[in-house]
Amino acid sequence: MKKAVHFGAGNIGRGFIGEILHQNDFDVTFVDVNETVIDALNARGGYEIELAEDAATRIAITHVSGINNAKNPEGVVQAIKNANIVTTAIGPNILPYIAELIAKGIQARKTANSTAPIDFIACENMIGGSDFLKTKVLTYLSDEDLAYVDSYVGFPNAAVDRIVPGQTHTDPLFVVVEPFSEWVIDESQLKNTLIHLNGVHYADDLEPFIERKLFSVNTGHATVAYTGYYYGYQTIDTALQDARVMAALVDTQQETRALLLAKWALFDEAELIAYHEKIRGRFVNPHLSDDISRVARTPIRKLGYNERFIRPIRELNDRNLSFKTHLATAAKIFKYQDAADEQAVDLQKRIASEPLQTVIKSVTELKDDKLIKALQDSIEAL
Repeated sequence: MKKAVHFGAGNIGRGFIGEILHQNDFDVTFVDVNETVIDALNARGGYEIELAEDAATRIAITHVSGINNAKNPEGVVQAIKNANIVTTAIGPNILPYIAELIAKGIQARKTANSTAPIDFIACENMIGGSDFLKTKVLTYLSDEDLAYVDSYVGFPNAAVDRIVPGQTHTDPLFVVVEPFSEWVIDESQLKNTLIHLNGVHYADDLEPFIERKLFSVNTGHATVAYTGYYYGYQTIDTALQDARVMAALVDTQQETRALLLAKWALFDEAELIAYHEKIRGRFVNPHLSDDISRVARTPIRKLGYNERFIRPIRELNDRNLSFKTHLATAAKIFKYQDAADEQAVDLQKRIASEPLQTVIKSVTELKDDKLIKALQDSIEAL
């Protein structure tokens, strides 16, 4: 069997990327520091996922194992040395911490005189995830290593979309996922062009698909979460039963469509409307009772300059298009409180101790006085 190494044995890793790799006849080695999960993978060599639908279809995932990178980093290096593909689903903030291990794996392939091309694909909720990972990996490589990378190692960007709600089960490997999934890979950046995964869409230009997903799914999901929290709800599906929350989602999607159509000629308005309707159906799935606290976590990150609200606000403003609903939700993020969320606590402390405009500038990195003032007015109006 072909060999895959996947960083991140969490719910997304097992319930999405692991499933696709399994369907494509890969032996999958999961890399994680969660000892319970890694030990269970090695003891059983398989697990089940369940689709969140009336039929509750179960899918068996086999030919899997695990490596605890904290305890056995050399095992990870050897796994990369022998792999055909490497993927990640660990979160953007964790990517820098695996860069040195990946670099050592690349060096091991070079030392073994391997000329087999390999791709490292970051399947994260971010634009340019694989590019970002590459910049971190390259800092650990010599000029000779870099020449090897240029010839045999690819870092194609990817866009991924599947809702996997927070959950706990007696079985540490079992995971429930929504039936819908989408994984798009930038074909132009591939080094190993012989591997084309079934269940994955390959595109010559990934950026439109990443923006469509980020601005539609991530922005939409967060809109429901922060608006739902503002009106006192605890789960996504129950929040959407409130007409005010649904209206915020629909209006946000309308602004998003205007931006996508203005930026990308490949998108068709009717297709985007259907795409956004499907997203609303996914969010209200009664089998996916997703906690608002999970979707709304890390509010400071979500207010970032290139993140799901501030970036579309900036780009809509640049095109003289309405960003009213995006702005209203961004304002609600500044009101979000969760004692268990470090960023939420930090944000509220800063708001209590610093001028609001100072906090806005620091968190969003906005320079446009008009947008800063608009956001400040929206926050103060709540």
